[in-house]
Amino acid sequence: MPKFLVHINGEKKQVETAGSTPLLWVLRDELKLTGTKYGCGRGFCGACTVHLDGEETRSCITAIEDAQDSEITTIEGLSQNSDHPVQKAWIAEDVPQCGYCQSGQIMTAAAFLTRNSHPDREDINIAMKMNICRCGTYSRIRKAIIRAAEEINHG
Repeated sequence: MPKFLVHINGEKKQVETAGSTPLLWVLRDELKLTGTKYGCGRGFCGACTVHLDGEETRSCITAIEDAQDSEITTIEGLSQNSDHPVQKAWIAEDVPQCGYCQSGQIMTAAAFLTRNSHPDREDINIAMKMNICRCGTYSRIRKAIIRAAEEINHG
């Protein structure tokens, strides 16, 4: 069985698995980082979103062999104390309902705000359109992203 050295949440971890194993299962089963969720298994819903080198990536369709040379950040590594501006905004706006999709939503929003810290409603809709929330908290998600952008821009 091949061994892979992965850079995850600022640490190096070695995993032994087939190269085609989806990153999602390495995170959840091998590394016990269960904040990243399984949703559709096809990259359509966004529940499994993590960052690879700062870019939002669907971990359910990313093979471990394709992620081994990247810096991987999961929801557990986004901040030490849930004090990332997006996480704080999510709490302030009371975004989650069931919460299942929220780690993927947060990871997508955080990556988006590094590219566009002054988004308007349409920018947010476009950036978040591939993240599904079965509870329909989209208006609260938008409000939280605007709040996070304000904190990023004004401290």
